[in-house]
Amino acid sequence: MNILYCDCFSGISGDMFLGALLDAGLPVEHLSEQFNLLNLPEFQGVTAEKVHKGALAATLLKLDIHEHQEEHDHHHEHHIPHRHLDDIRNQIDASGLSESIHQTSLKIFQKLAEAEATVHGSSIEDVHFHEVGAMDSILDIVGAAVGLEYFSIQSVFSSALPLGTGQINTQHGLLPLPAPATLELIRMAQAPIAASNATVELVTPTGAAILASLATFCQPNMKLKQVGIGAGRRDLEWPNVLRVLIGVQEEVFGTHLEIETNIDDMNPQIYGHVMEKLFQAGALDVYFTPIFMKKNRPATRLSVIARREDEPIICDLLLRETSTLGVRVKPVERREAEREIRNIETSFGQVPIKLKILDGDIIQATPEFDVCVRLAEQAGVPVTRVLQEAAAVSREFLNQSYGLIQ
Repeated sequence: MNILYCDCFSGISGDMFLGALLDAGLPVEHLSEQFNLLNLPEFQGVTAEKVHKGALAATLLKLDIHEHQEEHDHHHEHHIPHRHLDDIRNQIDASGLSESIHQTSLKIFQKLAEAEATVHGSSIEDVHFHEVGAMDSILDIVGAAVGLEYFSIQSVFSSALPLGTGQINTQHGLLPLPAPATLELIRMAQAPIAASNATVELVTPTGAAILASLATFCQPNMKLKQVGIGAGRRDLEWPNVLRVLIGVQEEVFGTHLEIETNIDDMNPQIYGHVMEKLFQAGALDVYFTPIFMKKNRPATRLSVIARREDEPIICDLLLRETSTLGVRVKPVERREAEREIRNIETSFGQVPIKLKILDGDIIQATPEFDVCVRLAEQAGVPVTRVLQEAAAVSREFLNQSYGLIQ
């Protein structure tokens, strides 16, 4: 499984993240082609410039927007139009971007909208994005999704986040650092904070939203393949860069837990809700087993497979959302095949397929069911028709990977 780790020792912004992906090997031509699919007349082009930050070489992202650059890494001082979430969603929906880029981009913007709504005491629909609605930030977020798809990244990890202090000028006037939206995103993600004596903005709302939407905050076991260094625009006392490490996750025995509890006194309607919440919290698998308890009372064993770092949130969720008084936790050994997501074309639209890989060989290709359901609803046909066609194209892809097509 391909993974990415963000080393945020000098913070993170949207363009630092994208600059690091370019430095790691994302072709600037591919990024430009994807940006053009958005059909934004303001977008003129994108370039990557090699610079030095202290003793380190890094890549600086440059966006050419409407005949001038709107640079925003760590500050937003230019005039910025107001945009609502629906405006951004409609722009992305109307594009020709792939399903995975589409969904990742909207996931990040949804998280931003939730944070802004909380900070300003408004509804998500009424949120004016201001800084994160700027054209360059839209491109940063979509570009992040493009890069993650290009490298077939399945999981994102991050270090702790250093927070600068001081003040920043925004569309709302002078605000303290970290910016309120950034702080809310960090709270929502339960991201760890690293001490810093910086008196500038190190983590921007866009950078925080990328991590809050996608990242697990720990350092993974991995076999390193690529390193990318993205440059910030400020020159600080240290190299103002973001490092991204791209590689393959190495599963180690005992890195997972089985968390379970027996329940005999809960409304059965609640189980579906609990399952959904557990998956949102990072559970790898959730399953129910019918059992009999004392006095032959019928009951349910609720079992969760989770990563060790997710134990606190999983246990807390079970204790809060169910009637149980306690849970059991034990280590489990888990081996996993590598997985990648690829996109295939069907007559109903683009469908992601999940590839199962062992020793470098693709041995299974499975269409994503939820996408097939959505495409079937759009086309007004039974989902079985979409599934059958997607399965046929998947088999052809699998046969080609083995060289079996004559």
